[in-house]
Amino acid sequence: MAGAAIRPFRREDTEPVVALWRAAGLVVPWNDPYRDIERKLTVQPELFLVAEDDAGAVAGAAMVGYDGHRGWVNYLAVDASRRGEGLGAAIMAEAERLLVERGCPKLNLQVRSTNQGVIDWYRSLGYEPDHAVSLGKRLIPDASAQ
Repeated sequence: MAGAAIRPFRREDTEPVVALWRAAGLVVPWNDPYRDIERKLTVQPELFLVAEDDAGAVAGAAMVGYDGHRGWVNYLAVDASRRGEGLGAAIMAEAERLLVERGCPKLNLQVRSTNQGVIDWYRSLGYEPDHAVSLGKRLIPDASAQ
């Protein structure tokens, strides 16, 4: 993973990170990425990771969290021009390191079932299906993402 450093998110990363998420197809109408960023900055902001290239541009990002029982990774994205360089794997390795440092015994993540390429990629990193059903209920509706 030459040419990138992983560091905590800074407010000036907001627009590049949202653009990265949009380009990666991670933004959906029922989740406002700006609100998600604001929420993350109130809970474990040091676990909001950004990969910055040598020129200072955002090349990848992920939100990581630990609730005392399980770790989670959300919104992992890598710039399309940097895919295949190991940047995503480096972000995941840093997420795992930070979670282990906090005593986290297991990391969970969710991938849309239609995204087989990403599922295969996570499997190459050692992740396996948990054979659990993910359920969700929106408690605070977001305005439609623009």
